[in-house]
Amino acid sequence: MSQLPHVEDPKLRERDEKFSKHDRRVEYFFRRLLRMMEMAIAAITVLALLIALGVELYAMFTSEGYFSDASYMLHNLLTIVVGLEFVRMLLDTTPANILEVLTVAITRHVILSHDDPWSNLACIACIAGLFAIRRFLIRRSELQEEMVDND
Repeated sequence: MSQLPHVEDPKLRERDEKFSKHDRRVEYFFRRLLRMMEMAIAAITVLALLIALGVELYAMFTSEGYFSDASYMLHNLLTIVVGLEFVRMLLDTTPANILEVLTVAITRHVILSHDDPWSNLACIACIAGLFAIRRFLIRRSELQEEMVDND
């Protein structure tokens, strides 16, 4: 049976510290890279949402029958709202923001879809579940706490 090296050995301790320091650097690098990618995706999404909002505003004032089809208008505007919530979630990843994005997306589905009543009931149950998760499973101090360390 081989014997485990003694923890007090200075060479082993130095090697472990060196690897630990290297691991922290690599982890920091990837965290920063992922954060920059999230910011780039958020910027691209905001740009696309601004273009979509501009197109929507242009259509509101130039199309004669635009306001006659309320579901079309709601579909486009609520899609922009869900996109904005998504950007907010990318910029500030807290449990509260994630639950808000899910709530808005599911609510949009309930408002716009004219599926069978069971589908609407399932969506309403999902929203109730999200409120229950927020109320009973997440502490108030954790709701605004960033989920990802930004270092």
